[in-house]
Amino acid sequence: MTTDLPRLSRRDGSPIKALVVDDEPNLVDLLASALHYEGWDVHKAHTGKDAVVIATTESPDVIVLDIMLPDISGMDVMRRIHTTHPHIPVLFLTAKDSVADRVAGITAGGDDYVTKPFSLEEVVARLRALLRRSGALEHDADSKLTLGDLVMDEDSHEVFRGDDEIHLTATEFEVLRFFLRNPKRVLSKAQILDRVWQYDFGGEANIVELYISYLRRKIDHGREPMIHTLRGVGYVLKPAAAPRTAVQPPNTVG
Repeated sequence: MTTDLPRLSRRDGSPIKALVVDDEPNLVDLLASALHYEGWDVHKAHTGKDAVVIATTESPDVIVLDIMLPDISGMDVMRRIHTTHPHIPVLFLTAKDSVADRVAGITAGGDDYVTKPFSLEEVVARLRALLRRSGALEHDADSKLTLGDLVMDEDSHEVFRGDDEIHLTATEFEVLRFFLRNPKRVLSKAQILDRVWQYDFGGEANIVELYISYLRRKIDHGREPMIHTLRGVGYVLKPAAAPRTAVQPPNTVG
């Protein structure tokens, strides 16, 4: 998938390099797919030893690291990586949610912590924040997606239509983001379902219709519409048409 919208990149303009480490192949593939969608170069590992080797040779800009690995713990992996690459930010993944685990993860050198199950949107947002703090990014990378008078800030999760702030749920936000990254492009229900619900939803395409209706109420209600339906094909987001003005009759004298 390609768009003309700005993406995060390294200082030299090359793609962000990420390393995803987890012993669940499906989860690794899912996270890698989400980061590829961001335009990043993604490396994958299923063991701690492989993660250390890849991190040493590839020098990723950010690491997603499961704490519970089959050979050595994620914390030990992080300590080994930090001996040669001390400034790589790390987002820990874990099935545990105790204060002790959270403190241990951060103490080991991790920069943030996400508990399974998690949303892809949350992981991506946290990684973007870590990259901005690390200084690895090209200066002043723009986090805003804009189409007509509709503006979304991917980092702050704020959405505006003109001067009006639009309050969206996490899922509504992700559906709208998919549209904004593909402006004027017709998206099928299957494409939307696969992108937004691929991790934790196994339902039918009618859930897409439901969320499109939610977005229309918030984005289009009382305004020129931006979300359009192409029956039998899908949906498209386009800039609102300019409001029509009444044609005034010519002035007459006499």
